[in-house]
Amino acid sequence: MSDINELQVVPHWIGGQEVPSSSDRTSPVFDPALGKETKLVSLGSAEDIESAISSAHKAFPAWRDLSITKRQQILFRFRELLPAPDQG
Repeated sequence: MSDINELQVVPHWIGGQEVPSSSDRTSPVFDPALGKETKLVSLGSAEDIESAISSAHKAFPAWRDLSITKRQQILFRFRELLPAPDQG
C-alpha cells in the first residue's frame, strides 16, 4: 500500500475549473490493476455540493440549447480523452 502522505489529492471540478474541497476529508482511490492506492479523492462538504449544484443550474441552459448532434459530438470527444482501461 502507498504512503497516504505521498498520494495526489484529486480536487473537485466545479464551474469548469479545479476546486479544492472545503473539507479536509479524503478517500483513497484503489487501482486494482496495480493492486494499490494511487490517489486520494476529496470528499465534498455540503458547501461543495451547493456550489456544484449552483454551477450546474447556471450551465444547463447553454447545454440544453445545443443541438443533439453537438451534444453527441462533445460527449464522444470526452470519451476519447478518457484513458483506456489498460492505460490507467
